[in-house]
Amino acid sequence: MPKIPDAINKLVENFERNIDSFKGAGYNETQLRREFIDPFFEALGWDIQNKSQTAAAYKDVIHEDSIKIGTSTKAPDYCFRIGPTRKFFLEAKKPAVDIKSDVSPAYQLRRYAWSAKLPLSILTDFEEFAVYDCQIRPNVNDKATTARIFFCTYKDYADKWEQIASIFSKEAVLKGAFDKYASEKTTKRGTTTVDKEILAEIEGWRNELAKNIAVRNSKLSVYDLNFAVQKTIDRILFLRICEDRGIERSEQILGLINGSRIYPRLFELFEKADEKYNSGIFHFRREKDRPEGPDELSANLKVDDDVLKKIIKDLYYPCPYEFSIMPAEILGNVYEQFLGKVIRLTASHQAKVEEKPEVKKAGGVYYTPSYIVDYIVKNTVGKLCEGKAPKQIEKIKILDPACGSGSFLIGAYQYLLDYHRDWYVGEGTTRLPRCARNDTPGTGNILHLRCRRSYFCSPNLIKYQLCSNPHLNSE
Repeated sequence: MPKIPDAINKLVENFERNIDSFKGAGYNETQLRREFIDPFFEALGWDIQNKSQTAAAYKDVIHEDSIKIGTSTKAPDYCFRIGPTRKFFLEAKKPAVDIKSDVSPAYQLRRYAWSAKLPLSILTDFEEFAVYDCQIRPNVNDKATTARIFFCTYKDYADKWEQIASIFSKEAVLKGAFDKYASEKTTKRGTTTVDKEILAEIEGWRNELAKNIAVRNSKLSVYDLNFAVQKTIDRILFLRICEDRGIERSEQILGLINGSRIYPRLFELFEKADEKYNSGIFHFRREKDRPEGPDELSANLKVDDDVLKKIIKDLYYPCPYEFSIMPAEILGNVYEQFLGKVIRLTASHQAKVEEKPEVKKAGGVYYTPSYIVDYIVKNTVGKLCEGKAPKQIEKIKILDPACGSGSFLIGAYQYLLDYHRDWYVGEGTTRLPRCARNDTPGTGNILHLRCRRSYFCSPNLIKYQLCSNPHLNSE
């Protein structure tokens, strides 16, 4: 049995000796993290302070992996990673918080770990140490014990050290012990993945929107009905994700439920987004040199307030979704499944949602796993880029001919971003653009991406180029 490190014994002794002070109102979370949590996980082999000076993309630990919780900006205090891959979150609370019984910290941790599709995560104030199974959908009314699979206090660290280290030390994670434990200890009962849950939610929205729009807009054809429903959901989701990621003003959509005429006011947000993003998902005016025509249907739609209120409320706290940390492949999977069904109209102009004949024949929709996307991109785009400087590959054009979520296009874009970052880091800061060195803006090459079609359109075409503009713009 591994001996508990002297550093941990000293932390325990210090905490025991001064426990009243640490649990007082004057002792805050930041102090706890520096004095107890950081050295605790350093003893488990994690480079908490990045003393090895690893590049940002590959740090062991990301402090405050920023997301938004409720109406305020919040973040998991620690995100532990192997390379760029998240393994688990840790949320730290000051010792005055009752980790064992307080429902709020547990829900907070489980909410963003579930959204990030992480199997386990930790909640601790050093006095108490709790591990949660994060594959069970969190509910704001859950007890603090719900999905908790391990609990101990600081007095148990000596006896429990072997168990803690065998799961959460960096060495254990590298050897696969963390994944093995997660697979064995997390319960299958009640588990549901975030992609399955959000797909069910979106399909419910489609049913309600389709029925309502069909009744309130009696002259719509089947094609127009499908278009109207899909675009409305696409646009709401797009703007909601942008809110959580700090691109759009927080809760601007939620504010629409206070009052009537929700759809006309929502459409005003869509029009502003058209001006801002200039993409296929928002396209309401004719533009020179743009072959596809504008959407002239959506502006005149009639949609009841009650239907939109439910959809909007489902997207905000205390819903379990955290779009700021939700991996792109989850949304891609959801969208491809969503495309597997179509709305049809009955003789009385009632909407019915059913599976597409070709999907039914094929036995369902199959999403390409991210590791296959990565492999294909590495052996196509990667081979073209291999050994070349950014200037030599600036003319590359990438076509994703697949009719789906654009997962290969996203994978290619990420590969190009990573390639440029690694090339500049590998060649030294002297090769970086002046603006990337926080110097006076110069004429260095900056990755500049323009998508000429919507993320939701296929085939997807991106023209990738390097330009002399020292600042990325929003194109």
